[in-house]
Amino acid sequence: MPSRSRRTAAALAALALTGTLAAGYTTGDKTSGASLRPAATQSSPSGSDCWRSGTSGDEWDDWDSWGPGMGPGMMGRDDCSWGPGMMGGHYWQRGNGTPVTTLDQARQRADAFADRLGLRVGEVMQFSKNFYAELETPGGKLATEILVDPTDGDTGIEYGPAMMWNTDYGMHGSGRTQTPISPDQAQERARQWLRDRGSDLTVGEAEAFPGYYTLHTLRDGKINGMLSVNASTGAVWPHTWHGTYIATSEH
Repeated sequence: MPSRSRRTAAALAALALTGTLAAGYTTGDKTSGASLRPAATQSSPSGSDCWRSGTSGDEWDDWDSWGPGMGPGMMGRDDCSWGPGMMGGHYWQRGNGTPVTTLDQARQRADAFADRLGLRVGEVMQFSKNFYAELETPGGKLATEILVDPTDGDTGIEYGPAMMWNTDYGMHGSGRTQTPISPDQAQERARQWLRDRGSDLTVGEAEAFPGYYTLHTLRDGKINGMLSVNASTGAVWPHTWHGTYIATSEH
């Protein structure tokens, strides 16, 4: 089996390489989750133990069916794994093995990661599966989103939109952000996406990151989770990996 650090990097790389939308968002309180350190190996529906470029988006839709390993067969063999070097030193930072149990501890891990990018930490949130943090530029502009693994402090760019859509800090960053979709339009797009799926959730304000918006999903005015809207295409990507919301720490 690959080492823990290699499996962690593999998890991040797997999500980034798919480039597909995770449509397995649930409308109830239950959300599927994935830590930065996958705990189980699953076989892919195609019969292969590795993700292949031809894997359809539908095969990645239902995160619950894959469990904590996050996707089909990413950690099954050494030749299916990626080491931290693939992440270029910018997408992932290994923890010190100490569990992260509080928002203050998560902020410390996020600070260490942000320093490498010349950024600072804004809002930090605690969920049952991970800690989430927003990173900002020195001028206070939202830059990207990261996750902190509560098991050992592993820290990295968040799965999904932060990797695939972020035009400044993502894996396909161009430095050119086109935003034909306004914050209000992104908010309405998110509302419609939820309505189309029979959800009774509402959404908060659209926070602008380079290339996309992220919005809290709300139930009875209280945070339930979050989703993102692509600023160019209007595509919606639900954050299905957090688990249950617990608490928030502002600046």
